[in-house]
Amino acid sequence: MSSAEQLLDDALAAARGTDVRAAERALDRLVVGAGADVDAALLARLTRAVGRLWPRGWQPVDLDRLAVRRLTPRGARLLRDGVAAQRRTLPGPVPAWFDEQVTDLGARWDTDAGWLDRRADGDRITALRDAVDALVLVEGLPPIASLRPPPGSAAVSRAAVPATGSRMLDRVRALLAKAESTGYPAEAEAFTAKAQELMARHSIDAALLDAAADRPDRPGGVRIGTDAPYAAAKALLIQEVAAANRCESVWSDDLGFATVLGFPADLAAVELLHTSLLVQATAAMLRGRAERGRAGGRRTKVYDESFLNAFALRIGERLRAASTAAAEERDDDRLLPVLAARSDAVRERLDQLFPGTTRHRLQVRDADGWTSGTSAADRASLDPTAPARRPLRGAR
Repeated sequence: MSSAEQLLDDALAAARGTDVRAAERALDRLVVGAGADVDAALLARLTRAVGRLWPRGWQPVDLDRLAVRRLTPRGARLLRDGVAAQRRTLPGPVPAWFDEQVTDLGARWDTDAGWLDRRADGDRITALRDAVDALVLVEGLPPIASLRPPPGSAAVSRAAVPATGSRMLDRVRALLAKAESTGYPAEAEAFTAKAQELMARHSIDAALLDAAADRPDRPGGVRIGTDAPYAAAKALLIQEVAAANRCESVWSDDLGFATVLGFPADLAAVELLHTSLLVQATAAMLRGRAERGRAGGRRTKVYDESFLNAFALRIGERLRAASTAAAEERDDDRLLPVLAARSDAVRERLDQLFPGTTRHRLQVRDADGWTSGTSAADRASLDPTAPARRPLRGAR
């Protein structure tokens, strides 16, 4: 082991500990070490650590999402570029989705020499600290559910990947954009309901077409971030949207995302609807806060959380009703068996990837927030029945 590698080992060990002074002393020794050797040792270890993540279920977007949550902005940028550096070492085949994620992250790599100093913005000491923290994060990550064959895998990927471009999805995006921009809650929910109806019909058509294919699709998955504040309420919204679109969702609280499993058209619906509904829910919550303030009430965290939980549950109920109505309109004897078989396939995939899930029971701690959240999600509905109290599924 070279002296630079030993210095790096010492800095990493100290950074994982609780002795702040020891960590600073180890970092000081790293700073005064031979710069080129230290940079080379850092880069080699970072690329090895990142490369070990892909066979363990991680994808570039998953790593970046967590880096943004846990590292400084420079640390997240260093790790992002480290992904680009590691990409050069990957053996073929490298799937297109992987390169698309790397490109979308804005990850870049030019040359190894002086790589850290070019990203240090004149502050090498802080850059070294950020690089050490990034390495500590990467080397400590656990395996997660593998949703797609990793780069270099000999397996032919048949994993379901949400479609991103079609005329129907363009119509849905336009409807959801109108829902987000209107100042009238009833109009927003009417646009959202129409979007769900379109996607439900598209999903039914896709299911019937796929059932007759020689090589039918298999369930795949996507991960959706659940950032603070109110991460549990955001995970509940994902779960409700997923259930309305015949998908399953599992929340990994410690890692800050929910994994949604389903077929391609259904996964696309979940991603589109969740993004829009989160915008709508936040806007409705802010309006609820303002109304509460005018009535002499006080904005509290428990009010916001209760509002968002109620919104998620009621919206989920309305979306499921729209999906059911779309299925009932379709006069095809094949439909129910096909949908049942797909639901079974998704649940089987869930059991394979998450054999030990737990359920979290919701607590209503603010009656006004619950009532306001339900009303915000229900203004356009003619059937104001109480929402079902569905527990939130989380990874153990």
